[in-house]
Amino acid sequence: MISVDNLTVSFGGWTLFDEISFLVNEKERIGLVGKNGAGKTTILKLIAGLQQPTSGAVTKNADCTIGYLPQQMQVADTTTLLAETAKAFEEVLALEAEIERLTAEIASRTDYESEEYEKLLHRLNDANDHYHILGGDTRDADIEKTLLGLGFRREEFDKPTREFSGGWRMRIELAKLLLRRPSIFLLDEPTNHLDIESIQWLEEYLKNYNGAVLLISHDRAFLDNVTTRTIELSLGKIYDYKVSYSHFVQLRAERRAQQLAAYQNQQRLIEKSEEFIEKFRYKPTKSNQVQSRIKQLDRLERIEVEEEDLATLNIKFPPAPRSGQIVAEVKEVGKAFGDHRVFAGAEFTIHKGDKIALVGRNGEGKTTFARMLIGELEPTEGSIKIGANVSIGYYAQNQDDLMNGDFTVYDTLDRVAVGDIRTRLRDILGAFLFRGEDIDKKVKVLSGGEHSRLAMARMMLEPHNLLILDEPTNHMDMRSKDILKTALQKFDGTVVLVSHDREFLDGIVDKVYEFRDGGVREYLGGIYYFLEKRKLENLHEIERKAVVQSAAKQEASQGKLSYEQKREQEKLLRKLRKSVAQIEEQIAEVEKKIAAFDERFATATEYNADEYKEYDELKRQYDHLIHEWEKASYELEISEE
Repeated sequence: MISVDNLTVSFGGWTLFDEISFLVNEKERIGLVGKNGAGKTTILKLIAGLQQPTSGAVTKNADCTIGYLPQQMQVADTTTLLAETAKAFEEVLALEAEIERLTAEIASRTDYESEEYEKLLHRLNDANDHYHILGGDTRDADIEKTLLGLGFRREEFDKPTREFSGGWRMRIELAKLLLRRPSIFLLDEPTNHLDIESIQWLEEYLKNYNGAVLLISHDRAFLDNVTTRTIELSLGKIYDYKVSYSHFVQLRAERRAQQLAAYQNQQRLIEKSEEFIEKFRYKPTKSNQVQSRIKQLDRLERIEVEEEDLATLNIKFPPAPRSGQIVAEVKEVGKAFGDHRVFAGAEFTIHKGDKIALVGRNGEGKTTFARMLIGELEPTEGSIKIGANVSIGYYAQNQDDLMNGDFTVYDTLDRVAVGDIRTRLRDILGAFLFRGEDIDKKVKVLSGGEHSRLAMARMMLEPHNLLILDEPTNHMDMRSKDILKTALQKFDGTVVLVSHDREFLDGIVDKVYEFRDGGVREYLGGIYYFLEKRKLENLHEIERKAVVQSAAKQEASQGKLSYEQKREQEKLLRKLRKSVAQIEEQIAEVEKKIAAFDERFATATEYNADEYKEYDELKRQYDHLIHEWEKASYELEISEE
C-alpha cells in the first residue's frame, strides 16, 4: 500500500536517516519507536507528504488515503462541536448535493430514450453507490458514537468549539480523522489528551479498523493492545520486528547484546591493526603489510552501538521526612464553579504510605481535587484537613512554579541538590532528556515539554513526604517514565497520581479513586483491578437497563418469566458461591504450605535453593488466588444486590 524506498534526510552535515526502506501493507498495525529525536515524527510527515526527503521516495497506491494526526494542531473557533465534526463528511455532503441535483434534473426531463438521460441515470447510480460506501446512511449515528467514545457528552454537541480546552480540541480533530476512514492512520501520540476510558475505546476502534495504522506512542499498554509489528529507528537505521512492543523489547535486548559483542570484537581488531601500523610504519620490509592493514581499516564498516538505556539509572526521591499517620482527611467535599458542580460527597482518608491514583473522564474533577489538596483551591462544601508535618511536592503540567527563567537547566537543579547527588546531576538531566548543550539552556527559552521535565527532575531532589503529580508522564519517553516509575515505587512517602497511563500506574498504586458522574468512589486495589471492576459494573448497569426497558413487553407473561428469572438467578448465585468457596479452600491450603515453610526456614542451618524457589512460587500462587477471590467475591456481591 505504501512503500518507503531508500529515504535519506540530512540537515547540514548531519544525517537523520540513511537510506531506510520498509513497506506498510493493508490492515497492518505498526508501532514506530525510538529515542526522542530519532526521527519518528519526521517519518510520519514524510509519508503524509508534509516534508520532502533529501533523497529516496515514498510511493502510495492510487486509491490510498492518509489520515494524519500530529501532536498539535488548530481547531476552528467559529462553529459547534457537532458542525465541526461533521466536516469529516465533506465528500458525503458533496455527494448528497449532487444526488439531489441529479434527482431533480431527471424528474424534470421527459426524453427517457435519449443518451443524455441514460448518462444522468448512470451518474446518479454511481453517486448513490459512492455515498453508501462512504457511510452516508449512518453518518449521524457514526458521529454520535465516535464523539461519545472519545468522552464528549450529548449535551455538549451544540457547544461552541472555542469553549473547549486544548486537549478536548485535539479530540475533535481525532474524531474527524476517525470518521474520514482513511486507508491508513498516521497517529503521533494519540493518547496524550485522552482519559483511560477513551484510550480503551480507541484501542478497540483501531484493532477492528479495516485500514492500516502507523502510530507513535510512549504508552506501552496502548502499543501492546493495538500493534502487531514494531519498527525501531536507531542511529539513522531501522530495525523491523513482526511482533508487538513487549516482545520487541526482549528481541531488542538480544540484538543489542549481539551488536555489543560484534562492536567489541571490531574494536579489538582495530586496536591491533593500529598497533601493527604504528610499530612497523617505518620498516621497509613490512611496508606491504602496513599498507594492507591501512586499506583494511579504510574499508572497514564501523559498527555503531546506541547509547545504553538510561532506565537502569538508580535515581531515587530523597527519604520522606517524618509525618503523622493521617496525611489528609477529606470530609463530604464538593466543588462548584458558579452553577457548574464538578463533584460532591468526596469522603475518604489518605494514610501515610498510600499510593493513590485519581482517574476518570477529563473534566470530572481530578485536577481540581489535586489543587484543593495543595490549598490552591478551596472546597465549595465540606473540608480537607492536611495532617501533621506533611510536606507537599506538587507537579502539574505548565505549572507557574518558582523556577527562575534566567537560570540555566543545570543551575536549576544545582541550587536545590544536597549531598552526593550533586555529582550525578548530569545523569539525572540525561534521564529526563537534557543532553549536551541542552543543560546550558536558560529556563525561559524551554518548550512546554522541556519545562515540565525539568520541573519533575527538580522535584526528585527535594525532600517531601506527600507527592501530588498531575499527568507526570506527558512529554516523557519510555526510559524517563521507567526511571520515574521505579523512583515512585521505592519512595517511602505518600503519592497521589493523576494519570491515564495504565502501564505506568500498574505496580505503583494500591488504591484508585474514580471521579465519575459528579461523585468520587474508592476502589482498593491496583489500576487493572479497578478496570476489571468497572467493566463488571458497566455490564451490570446494562443488564439493569435492559430489564427496565423490556418490562413493558413482558407484562403479559410476567408470572412465568419472573419464576424463570428467579431460577436462573438462584443458579447463578449457587455457581458464584461455590466458586468463592473453592477459592477460599485453595487459599487455606496454600497458607498451610507457606506456614510449614516458614517454620522450616526458622530453624534451617543451610540454604536450599530449590526450597526457596518452591516457597516463592507458593507466594505468587497465593497473591493470584487472593486476586481471584476478590474478583469472585465482587461478582457475587453485585449479583446479590
